[in-house]
Amino acid sequence: KILKYYDPIEGTSYMDCYGSLSNGTFFLMSTPLEAVQDSAQISNQFFMFTCLGGMLLALIVISVISNRLTRPLLQLAEIADHMANLDFTSKYTGDLNNEIGLLGNSMNSMSEQLESTINQLQTANEQLKKDIDEKIQIDEVRKEFFSNVSHELKTPIALIQGYAEGLVENVNNDEESRKFYAEVILDEADKMDKLVKQLLELMKLEYGKREFNNTKFDIVSLIKEELRKCDVMIKEQNIKATLKNEAPIYVEADDFYIEQVVTNYITNAIKYSKEINGKKEIKIEVTEELDGMARISVYNTGDNFTEDEMKKIWGRFYKIDSSRNRASGGTGIGLSLVKAVMNNYDNKYGVQNRVDGVEFYFELKMVNLEN
Repeated sequence: KILKYYDPIEGTSYMDCYGSLSNGTFFLMSTPLEAVQDSAQISNQFFMFTCLGGMLLALIVISVISNRLTRPLLQLAEIADHMANLDFTSKYTGDLNNEIGLLGNSMNSMSEQLESTINQLQTANEQLKKDIDEKIQIDEVRKEFFSNVSHELKTPIALIQGYAEGLVENVNNDEESRKFYAEVILDEADKMDKLVKQLLELMKLEYGKREFNNTKFDIVSLIKEELRKCDVMIKEQNIKATLKNEAPIYVEADDFYIEQVVTNYITNAIKYSKEINGKKEIKIEVTEELDGMARISVYNTGDNFTEDEMKKIWGRFYKIDSSRNRASGGTGIGLSLVKAVMNNYDNKYGVQNRVDGVEFYFELKMVNLEN
């Protein structure tokens, strides 16, 4: 039995515990009540801290387990969000040996397949767009070609028709007149043939449909050969033509097209040359530039170009006004062909006014035959 009482002499409360054992022995324990209360308080505090510690430990364990469960799910959600934005670089990197890992592996496979499919679609779309643009370009080229041809062929066709009708109707009965009529027809037919061929070649160059057969050759020898071919015209015009170079200078390009470029420059120089201060001449020079390029320049005495003319002469069918003592013959395609060839090589070309004349130039890449 437990008995609580207060000792007024000591001023202390006691708790007595008394009773008897099974063998009949009687016992009595007397303890101050404050000590019992302190023990109970300590016990309660220990229990409270133990509970709090247990709860904190439980929260930590739950947090760790929850994080292990939610982290893969959050990663899967992030991957799905990237896939929705067509970004397939993110991949699931978690444990693949559980249910979430199986889902992550499936998403990785789906991401790779989607990326491959979308890349194929993009490639097909780009090719389709390229084909459509090419078709539009071809249609424009076709329209432009027919427009140019129809415009430029009106005069020669009219001449051929007129002289042919004259032959049929025997406008002139003498042999010399008939021969003249036939020569005019042949000459105009030759001009039409040349015009159409030049136009076709120009169209191929301008729209990248012509592949160059690049070789190494001596540009000085090529110029000498072109001067030899034009010797008759040079002498007829009483022109002094000089080539300042004698030593070979080797370049790399398509010699067929470069020959056409050189021919156009030389024939234009002959056609447009004019006697200035008692001289009528053509000067051709090949100089070595610092950037490894060879500059071929063709100078002829004559009138300078205006700024407007210098811009327009590279256009198709543009011809200088014959009133300025420049011949108006030709197809008007020569310089356009030069421009197209040089643009394909991405090389410099142009024209400059010089004292008593003009100078046309273009550049080619120099090479060393030993390499």
